[in-house]
Amino acid sequence: MSQRTSNDVFSGHRPSGAGDLSVETQGIAPIPGSHRYGGASRLFTVWFAPQVNMTGIFTGTLAIVLGLGFWLGMLAMVIGTVLGALVVGYLSTFGPRTGVGQLPNARMPFGSAVVVPAALQWLSSIAWDALVGLFGGEALSALLGIPFWSAVLIVLGVQGVVGFFGYELIHRLQAVLTVVLFATFLVFAAKLVGGHEIVVPATVTGADLVGAFVLEVTIAFSLSISWATYAADFSRYLPAQVSVGRVFAFTAAGLAAGYVFVQGVGIAAASAVGEHTVEGVRTVMGGGLIGGLALLVIAVASIGSGIMNDYSGSLALQTMGVRIRRPISAVIVTVLAFILILWLHAADTATRFTDVLLLVSYWIPAFVAIVVIDWRTRIAGRRTLDPSLEETSRRDGIAALIVFALAYAAAIPFMNTSLIQGPVAVAWHGADVAYFVNGLVAAGLYGGYRLLTRSEPVAT
Repeated sequence: MSQRTSNDVFSGHRPSGAGDLSVETQGIAPIPGSHRYGGASRLFTVWFAPQVNMTGIFTGTLAIVLGLGFWLGMLAMVIGTVLGALVVGYLSTFGPRTGVGQLPNARMPFGSAVVVPAALQWLSSIAWDALVGLFGGEALSALLGIPFWSAVLIVLGVQGVVGFFGYELIHRLQAVLTVVLFATFLVFAAKLVGGHEIVVPATVTGADLVGAFVLEVTIAFSLSISWATYAADFSRYLPAQVSVGRVFAFTAAGLAAGYVFVQGVGIAAASAVGEHTVEGVRTVMGGGLIGGLALLVIAVASIGSGIMNDYSGSLALQTMGVRIRRPISAVIVTVLAFILILWLHAADTATRFTDVLLLVSYWIPAFVAIVVIDWRTRIAGRRTLDPSLEETSRRDGIAALIVFALAYAAAIPFMNTSLIQGPVAVAWHGADVAYFVNGLVAAGLYGGYRLLTRSEPVAT
């Protein structure tokens, strides 16, 4: 079955080069070679800036909440973050070689069954929009003294405008935010060093300590690998001849550096920040003009992260076959995120935050395993390929979907959230290895399937 892409709704106006801030209506159709531009170095800022926000701070505090203490918390966080960043870096290399975003690229292994991971990605984009928008709304509400819901509307409104304009404005804004957010959060970190206890000891021991360490690795890993389904979306305009190694390095480095920096601040800030993150920041910064500026930056930071969700969510919706122009579908993601933000804000933020953080990404390692194995088979001997010309049999698409479902089922006993507490995770003192089980099972099953069918042609 051919996976050719329609050229009406899914194609459209493309930025002509760096600095062209006109509205991008281009959807999931491949970017022609004549419209490619930019260098790999711009990937560092587009992946660094979205991570420097209060979601990362809050995730860092979870290491202390789990009882790991400073040093073990930092070690677990770095391990999980780097592992996820390496995956995203590799997937980012698909963009220049195909001119297509991450979910549209997944049509190659999944065929028409791509609607399932595309739907999950679309829902995940809404969830992530809510997670970062939650803190942006709280910060703006505290700064302006307005109701939380109205502050969220302002944050999401600005975010929706940037997502509407698309690829080039996102790259430009993230380059500016990288400097602004790094400087601001560096000041925040300095304030912490000056007046708060940072190197706290572990409060759990033995098997509980091991379980908490593994869980923190998984939480950090879930945060960074959650970008895997976005990766090629922000490199698809790069020229095909750009260095694959540089694309990988700048993507992975930007993502890892951003997360390690901001989560490290969160681990150090846990005693001052805790669950009341926004109020904790204002307390640490000392109130007044500096405290107000910090709150403003938190709101702006949430916008920087949210626009990535809006953009990739719009491509995921088109990948599902929904015939809506990309700018409009980006706005739809923003609107639905507003409802989820209100739900997250209504009760125990820490529990709901952790549940959403884990649950929205449990399927991603299996997706990565299937996509990478298929990619390695197709790209062998070729520098580039056009996904719209690749062939995927119905049998192969169904096999990928079955593996995808089986891998998720296999991971359930290893999950540890308030909604799902698998027997293995409970027996292992809360250690959650579901992500790793999910990926390994998918790699084994799908890799075995492709080995058995390797004598048959994959593409024509």
